[in-house]
Amino acid sequence: MFVGHAAVAFAIVAGGAVRRGWTAERVLAVGLLAGAFAALPDVDIAYALVGVAAAASGDALSLATAFWSTGNLVHRAVTHSLILAPPVALVAALAGPARRDTRLGAFALAAGVVVLAWSVSGPLGAVVTVPFVIGAMALGVLARRYTDHAPPTVFAVGLVGLVTHPFGDLVTGEPPAMLYPLDTALVAERLVLAADPTLHLLAAFGVELATVWAAVAVAGAATGLRPRTVVSRRASLGAGYAATVLLIPAPTLDLSYPFVFSVLGVGLVGALPRVRLVGTADGPTVEPPDWVVAGLTGLSAITVAWLAYTVAYVVVG
Repeated sequence: MFVGHAAVAFAIVAGGAVRRGWTAERVLAVGLLAGAFAALPDVDIAYALVGVAAAASGDALSLATAFWSTGNLVHRAVTHSLILAPPVALVAALAGPARRDTRLGAFALAAGVVVLAWSVSGPLGAVVTVPFVIGAMALGVLARRYTDHAPPTVFAVGLVGLVTHPFGDLVTGEPPAMLYPLDTALVAERLVLAADPTLHLLAAFGVELATVWAAVAVAGAATGLRPRTVVSRRASLGAGYAATVLLIPAPTLDLSYPFVFSVLGVGLVGALPRVRLVGTADGPTVEPPDWVVAGLTGLSAITVAWLAYTVAYVVVG
């Protein structure tokens, strides 16, 4: 759900801005800011690089295992807390204005969050929290420099991004510690979308695709873009991905990498240039697609590939 977190926040915040009649530029700016805040909690997974470094001589599967086994030591705790989301959003809002008193307030509040994490989770908790609050401050500064949004808006947008993030993790792993630092679980078990582990993974992937399409729809509403008018017919090539049901292991949450990386690779068809060998005065031509066509065609191809694989798995399995 790495992309899905940002897409959900973008769709919610930008959708609200569209309903309020904001200009396309302001809608996209506030939506991107919300998406950045929603992605920020996963900064805690950076600690997983320690495990990757230790397993650098292993194969791809060993590296992936080391990444998650190390990252999960601190993942989905302090940075995924609904209780700490308001103060961290406030850190971002206070860091933006170029006033000494508000900047000092941001630093003091950020330091308080780090101290709290240290007292509850020890040095490792503090190590993870430092980039979290620094990232929030950076987003606040960027919001001041590149948008016209006031600190209250930055706080509200940041809060939406930080609060929505942990709910997206309820189907992809261990539930986050959403009430951290309290030793109480708001949700104790993963939400199961299907009894079959492969269908659960495919359903979770479908949910993420749906969030991305929701963000695309909102962006289209803001800019007047109609995705169906720019998607190339090459997206239908994704249907051929169904054949991989016979070639790769059935994906589950414990072994998702072969499926995820290969199905995302299908999206590269969107970047293929259009080649014309005949019919032009200047001879053969190569026309690369613009980034909108490439992105939406790639996303469509991935969606078709996911649907094709799901149908094939149900039929073959």
